[in-house]
Amino acid sequence: MKKKLAFAGIAGTLLSAAVIAVPSANAAARDGICQSGEFCLYYNSDRQGSVSDFTSSISDYGSSQPDCYEFKGAGAGQGLCVKNNAASVWNRTTGAVTVYYNSGYSGASQGFAAGAVANLNATLKNENASHKLNTSTTGNTNLSFGLYDLSGGSITCGFDGYVNTPGRHEGIDIARSVGSPVHALVSGEVVNVVRGANGSGGLSTIAVYNATYDKTVIYLHSAPLSSVTVGDHVARDQQIATEAWRGVSSSGAAHTHVEMRLGRRTLAAKSVNDYTLDNPDPTSFWQARGYNIR
Repeated sequence: MKKKLAFAGIAGTLLSAAVIAVPSANAAARDGICQSGEFCLYYNSDRQGSVSDFTSSISDYGSSQPDCYEFKGAGAGQGLCVKNNAASVWNRTTGAVTVYYNSGYSGASQGFAAGAVANLNATLKNENASHKLNTSTTGNTNLSFGLYDLSGGSITCGFDGYVNTPGRHEGIDIARSVGSPVHALVSGEVVNVVRGANGSGGLSTIAVYNATYDKTVIYLHSAPLSSVTVGDHVARDQQIATEAWRGVSSSGAAHTHVEMRLGRRTLAAKSVNDYTLDNPDPTSFWQARGYNIR
């Protein structure tokens, strides 16, 4: 708390008379006022001190000026970097937001429901490095949001235990508009890339093997970026493709098929007339990686 005490003499008068500004109706671009649609971090507990307002996820607040995200509102802490300096939040977005101990959305976390006003817990207070929008209050990110990293997508076909879906479905289909960015859900080595073409005969494939988990995550139907090649190491949340319809009949059916396979694999499991259940239910795998299946 030494960094907070250093401001006491300078800002004591301001703190004693601190008043939370009445927000305007619409979010603006980081103006130091907590507005509708924004996630806001405060320098002091109980929404006191300077505020830093955000309309998007931030994977690393930065640790030094001039490159860090700083507290912008009036009051104690104004101008300081947000990283490891925030004490309370106001979530004025329409979804849950998670604050993380480390950069890159990792480490200890605390989730805040839409509309929540709260202090950071003892682990996160003054020890905060990133936050992610559209998560859950448990700290997990929706799988669809992790894939597109925008406002998410919709799951159109889940892993069904090879029972209900015609053709026996081994993965999870997630859909968003054509051209949306597709991101890696886990890090790993690219072990196969098939680019294909739009249409039912042009199936595309990106296979990413993670040696730590000894699992391969395979993405079908999206359009691989030209920069993604076999042998590359991709990071979690790195864009690897764009939404497309490579291997399906029409653009209206565009989606990304995400499939978890055991071991090092280069291709998705065969669906039609395949009665060997190669892929286990992936729910526990995705939950352990911090994703909800939705």
